[in-house]
Amino acid sequence: MGKVESGSRASDWVDEAIEQAVLENSTMRVTVLPSLGGKIASIQLVQLGEELLQEPLRTYALRTPYMSFDASDASGWDECLPSVAACEVQTPSGTVSIPDHGDFWQVTWRVVSQSGNEVTLSADGFSLPLRFSKTLKLEGNRLNIAYNVRNLGNEPVEYVWSAHPLFAVEAGDRIVLPSSVKEVVVEGSGQNRLGIAGTKHTWPKTMLPNQDSVDLSLAANSDEEIGDKLFTAAPAEGWCAIERKRLRSRIALHFEAQQLPYLGLWICYGGWPENQAHRQYCVALEPCTAEGDSLAVAAKEGRARQLAPDEAARWSLELQVSGVS
Repeated sequence: MGKVESGSRASDWVDEAIEQAVLENSTMRVTVLPSLGGKIASIQLVQLGEELLQEPLRTYALRTPYMSFDASDASGWDECLPSVAACEVQTPSGTVSIPDHGDFWQVTWRVVSQSGNEVTLSADGFSLPLRFSKTLKLEGNRLNIAYNVRNLGNEPVEYVWSAHPLFAVEAGDRIVLPSSVKEVVVEGSGQNRLGIAGTKHTWPKTMLPNQDSVDLSLAANSDEEIGDKLFTAAPAEGWCAIERKRLRSRIALHFEAQQLPYLGLWICYGGWPENQAHRQYCVALEPCTAEGDSLAVAAKEGRARQLAPDEAARWSLELQVSGVS
């Protein structure tokens, strides 16, 4: 499978045979692929002809249950539920295996309805009895996403959820967080660049274990083989952003910190997937329900969300694209 060429448009890498749900206005064009995990494959700035999301590292192909995320196209915007990391969890009925990045990026979603610039999709998980739905609505320079997860089973179900939008970046772009964010915690760091899991760093500037100073908010070159996953408490201001220097654009996610009390940051400048020729060059801004990627760890530490039988939970995100000075 080959890599999609840099600078190509969504129409260049999405086969016409793949079902697409498209939302478009004079500002943005959003392409969703229901059969590929309900993935947002593309968010294009119409007037600039620029793509905001990481392009696929491999040709799109149907996923299979329990495949690893690095065996897929590893691109765009997926949903991680009921875990980000693969793990085993204890349920009232026994031990259950949760796949890498969860169930829902691997399954086919149903288009429940589409009208104008609004589409609703839904899918059922296979590791745990969860039904996950989302409604995308494009209005001007904003993409609103409303989520709903329901327990279809007869027993309580625990879960964690994380947004997984892989935003394309270039050297000199910047991750912008409210000034209230002073510290981040390492979940994982390629070659232990930032130390082992649990290591704390000041944000945005910090010292590496080798005593070099680094600005974590500044995007590096694509060949620096950096791959860091960080967490922080969600800022009460309820936003996080990337400033794209060349595009003179600011890509921000807005959310309710009470709904989504943590923020994950995946900072990847050629550091993943390891031992593969084509690697990610992106930053993921990941509002989420729990600190850490593993449902098993979150459940053990009392940080997982729980749904009673037939209970549902709702939350939302808003993507806003605007100019920066």
